This record gives sequence, C-alpha cells and structure tokens, in this order.
Amino acid sequence: MMKKNKIIRLWDILLSLTGIVGLFPILLIIFALNSLGKGSSLFKQKRLGMDLKKFTLYKFRTMTESTIDLPTHLVDPMRITKFGSFLRNTKIDELPQLWNVLIGDMSMVGPRPCLPQQYELISERIKRDIFSHRPGITGLAQINSIDMSDPKKLAEIDSQMLNKFSTRAYFIFILKTLFGKGYGDKVRKTKI
Repeated sequence: MMKKNKIIRLWDILLSLTGIVGLFPILLIIFALNSLGKGSSLFKQKRLGMDLKKFTLYKFRTMTESTIDLPTHLVDPMRITKFGSFLRNTKIDELPQLWNVLIGDMSMVGPRPCLPQQYELISERIKRDIFSHRPGITGLAQINSIDMSDPKKLAEIDSQMLNKFSTRAYFIFILKTLFGKGYGDKVRKTKI
C-alpha cells in the first residue's frame, strides 16, 4: 500500500507540474478574462483534506464575489456569472487545483474535498475512513455525476473507489474526466 501511495504521489507531481507548465498561457488568459468582472479571478475556499486537515482550495471564480460560502448544490444559480458558466461547463474552473496537487494538499484522483461545515458528509466519511486519503480533483463520484447533495451515497462511492484503487484506476479516472465523463457539483435549480 505504501509503495502504491508513493507511485501515485510521483504521478501527481509529474502530471500537475506538466499541466501547470503546459497550460500556463491558457491559465494566464483565463485569469485575465475572469479579472474583467468584479472581484478576484481566483476563488479560495477552506476545505478538509487528508487526516481532516484544513487547506485552501483554488479554483477560477465562477460566481459573484458576494456569494455565501455554501456547498455548490445549495448556492443560488443566479450567482453564476456568464463566463463562470462557461468555466464550469468545460471544467476549466478546476485547473488551479493543479497547484493543490503539486504542493500535496490533493491528488489528481480521490474523493472531492468537502467544506468544514458539511457535518453529515464528514460523519459519513469518518465512518468509512475516507480522510486517510488525499482528496482529489476527480474520482469515481465525479465521473458518475454524483455530487455532495447526498452525503451517504457520496461517502459510499468514495469508499468503493478507495477500496479498489490502483494505478490503472488512477489513469482511467483522469482519462474519463478529460474526455467529458461526469460533471462537478450541480447548482440547485430553485431558490431557497
């Protein structure tokens, strides 16, 4: 298990560094275009990582800066900017997380990191020892379009993925994500 973790970490470093360097011109353009709206181009949010340690997750901002810090499925859809909608639909908003992978907060593949206030999801993940693994940009839940709106189901899927995890699965999840399988957390359809 320890050897597999080291191999995955090496792939994480190689792929994230390659992505950051190779996509740098595109990242710069997206950053500049996203800066044309009000507020910061980058979105920073505290999330829970391995061993329940908090870290700062980076994404391109897709919602207005005054949006309340909630899980995506609870956010008012009117908060998504026009450019943000494009970024979300193409998954480009996730690219700054390559930095999180490079510095070791995240892996390319793993359970999506949750917010510290998602108590039900945290509880379900603790029961299944999910926090003994690095969270990821993509994984089994993401390619199957399962979001954080059903904490128990998400934790069960995370557990299934981690119990059968391999280097081969790591690359399958990445390739399926790159070729458009699944999507991120859904924004709710109606206002609360």
